[in-house]
This record gives sequence, structure tokens and C-alpha cells, in this order.
Amino acid sequence: MDQQAHTYHPAHFRGLSWLDALPAFANGSDTPRAYLERCLEVMAAREPVVRAFVTVNEAGARAAADASTARWKAGQALSPLDGMPIGIKDLLETRDMPTEMGCEAYRGSHTGRDNAAVWALREAGAVILGKTVTAELGGANPGPTTNPFDPGRTPGGSSSGSAAAVGARMVPAAIGTQVGGSIIRPASFCGNFALKPTQGAITRGERQATSQSTSGPHAATLEDCWQVAIEITKRAGGDPGQPGLMGPDTCPEARRPGRLVVLETEGWARLDDASRTAFEMLLEQMAAAGITLLRRRDHAWIETLERRVDGASAYGNAITRWENRMAQRALVEKNPDGVSQRAKNVLAAAEAMRVADYQAALRERAEAQAAYAAVMTMADAVVTLSSVGPAPVWTGDVPGQPLNPRPTGDIAFNAPASAIFCPAVTLPLMGVGGLPVGLQVMGLPHRDADAVGVARWLMGNLAPVAV
Repeated sequence: MDQQAHTYHPAHFRGLSWLDALPAFANGSDTPRAYLERCLEVMAAREPVVRAFVTVNEAGARAAADASTARWKAGQALSPLDGMPIGIKDLLETRDMPTEMGCEAYRGSHTGRDNAAVWALREAGAVILGKTVTAELGGANPGPTTNPFDPGRTPGGSSSGSAAAVGARMVPAAIGTQVGGSIIRPASFCGNFALKPTQGAITRGERQATSQSTSGPHAATLEDCWQVAIEITKRAGGDPGQPGLMGPDTCPEARRPGRLVVLETEGWARLDDASRTAFEMLLEQMAAAGITLLRRRDHAWIETLERRVDGASAYGNAITRWENRMAQRALVEKNPDGVSQRAKNVLAAAEAMRVADYQAALRERAEAQAAYAAVMTMADAVVTLSSVGPAPVWTGDVPGQPLNPRPTGDIAFNAPASAIFCPAVTLPLMGVGGLPVGLQVMGLPHRDADAVGVARWLMGNLAPVAV
């Protein structure tokens, strides 16, 4: 059992690519079943420490991989994802595995249904390998997963298992969800690419309760990340009333930006010096490439945006608490011993709110959205960090002391994109102290492909930075 830290360098680390394997499937020199077996070998070696999965369906995965192998042999692959082993965050229903949501109250719960995105992945031929660990109810109470580069640190949350499974090279891709920062932050901590799409661009299926929740992929390459997202949307669409993810059938072409806005957010004051240095080094490369960088001091509209997103963590959390309160109240009333004290504290904060408090938070969010729309008239995208530095050490809560308010990390750099409803992409371009830190690209709502195109250009033209 490997208990050692795996030092990370963004120029050297390579996760599992899927699309790169397709030519070998087509010519018969490799098969989806053989690819799956290699994933299972890595899982056997690393899962005892990383603990990314709560349930694994090896028999079902092998049967699906065998069916995919037969289709590739016959030249009848269902899609570019046919045979891809993929993990599903344990908030989303799966017909063949329990959906326990990281919560003792749901232990053994089995709906027998597939989430719409899971259904779409199966229709595309993907191999649903297992359910990945989530923080309890998609909140802040952590599960057992450890960071794939240092087992003493958090992998982030709430998509902890999805991020760690990709970062540990167990699978090429996994599905996560985000309300505040649960896709982009854990991807940053685990060295992944990830897409938090425009709000509602990828169907949430049964998970429609909160206005900021989104589903999106983690992957080891940007090309795989886009492919997973677009294949889901081509089959299942977006949320009710939404047009769904729009863009090409393969990863958008690189799109060189002319002007980028640099967003500091409330996380800037909490950022460590090394991570700030790494980020500024990337900005220097952008400027040297002829890209105009605009910051808060350069335009009043950017300063207004900075002020509007300064409280995004607070008003985003308030909105989500209020919207979740009925379901969580019912859960606590039915099974009080099956819900953590951290979740009960969140419920208590929600119960203390009034309708006027919720309305005020909605107004703050709308003001941030309006300020962002104004700023985006003068730039191709926004860039910022994907997390407040590398993954923090997690030592557990101290008995008799207040619970750690951020055990899976700080959402400060993620809350703006969640509140604004815009697409966000994270790129593993920084290493800080031997741990990953991501660069975040934010785009216009419903222009996800443009944001991915800018991200692809940056990935291809910036040298990774390690400090």
C-alpha cells in the first residue's frame, strides 16, 4: 500500500487519456476491455489509500467493456466514448448501484433509476465503473477520500472522489457537481481538467432543487472533458427550459484571446505568496504573447464586478441553504442520527433566515450577473485561480472546538462563476510546493465552447509553472 506523497509537476504529470486510445481500438491493437483492466490494476494499487470510490461494479463494468470491444471490432462504436470507464459522483442516481449521497441516512438506498446524464453516458457506450465519494449531501462534511498527491491533504469537495479518481489515474474521466465550488476546486487540488458549464447546460436529471447546482466532467485531458460533456448533452440535453450545451462534436479549436480580464475575487487576500507568484508568472506569459490584461485598477466596470463578487461565497451559500432547507429539514426529522452535526448546523442557519434574506441574496447575485455581463463586452474571457492555493492539510475536527468551516477547502475563487451562471474551465498549469493548482477560465453564459477554445489556446501556449 503506497502511503507516500506523489510529488506533482504540471509539466510532467500525465493522467489517463481516452481519446488518444481510440486509434488502437479501431485497428485492434488494444481493446476497451484491456483498457478497463489497466484501470482496475491502478485502482487495486491506489484505492486503499486514495479511497475515491464508495461502490465499484466490476462485473457490470467488465460486461460493458466486452460489449464495447465487440462493437469496436465490428466497426460499430456508438460514440467516441464507447468503452470509456467513468466514475459517477454519488449524488447522481445509478440503476445498478446504490445512491447514498455520502450520508448515513441514505445508507443502502437504491432507487433503481439512472440520472439523465448517466443514462446518456450508457447510451454513448461508456462503462459506468462505480460511484465516487461525495461530501455528505454535496455539502462540506468530508468523506474518506484523500488527495492523490498527498494523503494528508483533502482532495477538495464535494466532488472529492471524482477528482481524486482522475488525479490518481484510476479513470480517464468522472462526473462531478458544483453549487459553490465543487467541480473546479477539487479539480485544481487533484491536477485535473474540469468544466463547470453554463447553469443548466448539462442536465441535472433528478437534482433540480437548487438554483446554482450544475453537473460537469473531470478528465485528464481537455479533449476528453469536452467529449464527455457534449456526448451527454447530445442525448439528454440541458435542464428544463435550457437549450443545453452548444458547440462542436469534438473539442473546440484553440481560440487566441485578445483581451482577458484578471479577476481577483475575495480569495485574493487569502492566497499564499507562492500561489500568487505562480499565477502572476502565467499572466506575464500571457502579456508577453500580446494579450491585453485588464485588472480592477484599469476600468470602473471591473472594479464594480470585483465588489459584486466579493460576497459571492456568502450570498451563494445563503441562497443554497434556503433552497435546501425543506428537504434537509424532512431528512433530519426522519433520521436525526443519520445526518452529521455539520449538516445540522447548515440547516439551523437556513431555519434562521427569512424570505427577505433570501430575496436580498438573490438581488446581490443578480447585480453580480449584470456587472459580469458589462465586463464581458470588453474581453474574450476572465482568468483567475481555481483555488486558494494547493489542497490544505485535513487533520479532522477537534473535539470540543467549533467545526472546521472549510474542511474541503475555500470556495472563494469558485463562488463567482457559480453565482454568475457562467461556464468555467480549470487547467492544471501550476505546481506549488509539489501540489497542483489550477488556472480558471470563465466565459459568457451559453458560450461554453468559446471558453473552452480560449482555455485550449492557453493550455497550448503557456509553459506550466512550478514554484
